[in-house]
Amino acid sequence: MGVAVRFAAVEFADMNGYFQSNSEREKGRMVLPSRRKGYCPAGADQTPTSSLLRGTIMSEWWHEFRRQMPVAERWAYFDHAAVAPLSLPAKQALANWADEVTNNGDANWSEWRKRVSPVRDSAARLLGCQSSEIAFIPNTTSGLSIIAEAFPWQPGDNVVLASGEFPANRNTWRCLIPRGVEVRVVESEPGSDVCTIDRLLAATDARTRIVTASWVGFVTGWRHDLDELADACHRRGILLCVDAIQGLGVIPLDLSRTSVDFLAADGHKWMLGPEGAGVLFIRQEHLERLRPTGIGPNSIGFSGSYLGDVADYSDDAGSYRVARPLQPREMWSSARRFEGGTANAGGILALGASLDLLLSFGIDAIWSRLCDITDQLRQTLDSLNFTICSSAEPTRRSGIVSCEISDDDRRRILATAKPAGVLLNFREGLMRFSPHAYTDETDLERLRSVLAEGRSP
Repeated sequence: MGVAVRFAAVEFADMNGYFQSNSEREKGRMVLPSRRKGYCPAGADQTPTSSLLRGTIMSEWWHEFRRQMPVAERWAYFDHAAVAPLSLPAKQALANWADEVTNNGDANWSEWRKRVSPVRDSAARLLGCQSSEIAFIPNTTSGLSIIAEAFPWQPGDNVVLASGEFPANRNTWRCLIPRGVEVRVVESEPGSDVCTIDRLLAATDARTRIVTASWVGFVTGWRHDLDELADACHRRGILLCVDAIQGLGVIPLDLSRTSVDFLAADGHKWMLGPEGAGVLFIRQEHLERLRPTGIGPNSIGFSGSYLGDVADYSDDAGSYRVARPLQPREMWSSARRFEGGTANAGGILALGASLDLLLSFGIDAIWSRLCDITDQLRQTLDSLNFTICSSAEPTRRSGIVSCEISDDDRRRILATAKPAGVLLNFREGLMRFSPHAYTDETDLERLRSVLAEGRSP
């Protein structure tokens, strides 16, 4: 399953690679891939003998990242906020799984199933949480729906969100209205995803149970300060639910310090995984508060028989048995209880391969590199007289940069971008760019040429 990841410019002596200590790994700091197949096992602590060697590796890591992204051979890819290309490790993991199932069916199913657990550990390292707080989900909508449906609402309770939220984080909560839950929608700035914390909190009261917000908005890339938002909610006795799909994988996050209560994100954007495989975080202290929903065979530990436990949870009534309510002790004592039915093993393994790739470079390093790239992108847009709508504040910026665009310019740019090997996107009347840490100056130059050609005289 592993993919050999090597640095062409650096030869290692008597070591497999440079890795950080356990504590540094858990914080998402710099760690470089091993020369051998796969990655260094958890707990490895190997350091180079030369500080010069270390400096060389540190300065060139993103070149190796680019080599692990085959899309870069053809495209200048500025659309990770929509659907990202798969990394080479993810592609190979998915292909290996498909080959196995094609050639052997379920003959080795148990072995493949065992490989899902390390992916849960990788997701926990990315988030800075416990593996027991991670559940695999098919998409962000599914994760948010689990929280919305499982929370013990009472008639008269309310949930607060912004009008600029993506539909996954709006319509999910509207389904609660027939149950007597009020959905309070705070107006974002017109045509934007910008809604300040103060405005959200102004809509709360003693019956507000949850504030739900995107970590990063999908239009301009406005980023909430999750520490500030979580603390403000908790001071009011309110829980915080986060749609993290537009930030997770490139922006550092440590949930052992940032007290978000629930978080969901599919892996097909910045985490470079396939569609259909994502993660749901449920803080352990809230697990028993959520009622069972979507419960299936994977929610309960297998006893060796699919029918053997029926008598344990039902009472004999003669010609039939009367079932008793499902008890927490019957389910996994972790977020895994919400995984329900058959897992998307291929998608999860592919997501895990990309997560390991990202973690091997370190999220801090990825974020620093991405900030450099978006700074250069901003300079390009400024030089062509585009009006940038995305915040440049350190605590508000993200991997998304959006700008105003006229209808005529949009038509011209759409006509020339793909033929020139440039992928970008448009959202809510704005032109949106979303590079990644492997983006380089050649990509930016190709983009500049397309924009200059499409710009109105």
